[in-house]
Amino acid sequence: MRVREAFALADASGWFQFRRTSMTNTLTRRRFLHTSLGSAGFALSGASLVPTLFADDKPRAKLPVAAVVTVYHRNSHADVIVGKVLEGWMQEGGLGPDLKLVSMFVDQVGENDLSVPLAKKHGFRIAKTIDEALTLGTESLAVAGVLSIGEHGKYPSVPGTDQVMFPRRRFFDEIVATFKKCKKVVPVFSDKHLSYAWSDAKHMFDTARELRIPFMAGSSVPVMWRNPAATIPIGSEITEAVALGYGGLEHYGFHSLEGMQCLMERRKGGESGVKSVQSVTGDGIWQAEKEGRWSKSLFDALVEFSPTPYNGKQPRPKEMAKDAVFYLIEYRDGTKATVAMGTGFTHEFACAVSIRGTEEPFAVTFLPQDGVPFGHFEHLLRAVEHMIHSGQPAYPVERTLLTTGILDAALHSLAEKNRRLETPQLAVTYQPAEWSFAKGTPPPPRA
Repeated sequence: MRVREAFALADASGWFQFRRTSMTNTLTRRRFLHTSLGSAGFALSGASLVPTLFADDKPRAKLPVAAVVTVYHRNSHADVIVGKVLEGWMQEGGLGPDLKLVSMFVDQVGENDLSVPLAKKHGFRIAKTIDEALTLGTESLAVAGVLSIGEHGKYPSVPGTDQVMFPRRRFFDEIVATFKKCKKVVPVFSDKHLSYAWSDAKHMFDTARELRIPFMAGSSVPVMWRNPAATIPIGSEITEAVALGYGGLEHYGFHSLEGMQCLMERRKGGESGVKSVQSVTGDGIWQAEKEGRWSKSLFDALVEFSPTPYNGKQPRPKEMAKDAVFYLIEYRDGTKATVAMGTGFTHEFACAVSIRGTEEPFAVTFLPQDGVPFGHFEHLLRAVEHMIHSGQPAYPVERTLLTTGILDAALHSLAEKNRRLETPQLAVTYQPAEWSFAKGTPPPPRA
């Protein structure tokens, strides 16, 4: 299984090819790297970020955690996250996080379930309810943190938008009910976007803030390896961004949004929130380009920078773009961004941003480990481990609140015949955190 499949086992329908026309200022990969790493002062290898995640000055006790998951089978999100708590970073013994799994609630147990044999092997409790997972059947909270992983499993979809109705809010609400009963809260991590519905996501965010629950969520994309191993300085005057994505519009579109947003939030003034969202397709893509709503030169430059497209073929014929979906995003401070969903131009997540005062844009490709043990999830878990030990989120959950809302609006826009949606509810403001991403390059998969 390729790592892209392991992200969400998402449906790969709707992939397409796209034509890259010539332009006088087309950027080559080398020029992108030269500009980004040389003249623009970008932060290399996370060097300006927090101290390395991989070492601690003092040994720490392993704190007890509960896992609340939809399913647990090989290469599921539960496996590539919780499996590292159970069996180390490589998931074959050895060093791992300073966490100890003491209980697990599994919503759907199928024929390929691994939770029961793993419980026998590692001695954790299989709980019949979420409350039992958090209390171990007592009247007190028995864990120092909760890993809530609502990804994979057989759940219905929202009519019209095809958003999968994973029970992330239900998980969260039952976790919170136990907190209230026990009159104590502990850090909670909720995997991927907060919910398929904005109202649920906002409820989760507001509840966590009201009860002062340390709360994190989101994708592994912002913390995985990068090429180049760089980011942009906080306070950069970004004027526009274009991100490339592929695969399922919800499952993988979320990853594309998170990769883009981890750069966009570093712009001058911090995050301002989003004014409007519109999904465009077919001729609407080109009409939006004529109206100046997305930059073809920035798009073409990013395609040129990106690795070989999934099908290995060039050029990318314009006539194949009929299945493309572009998410057009207008931020409240006037900044524009576009997420171009389709596989013809790349099979990676990539983003380019135009920055005032620099000759060329900054571009980056986000690189996962292409196989077991899917080490990009290690770097996500390291951020969660930090929160459980410190009580402080490694980076703001507002990022994922915003990307959840953008995605929900984009899919509703698509379902409503590409209608532009005003999004006053997405007036989400926050400042970025200096949290590092993975260093070097992804290691080869384990044999």
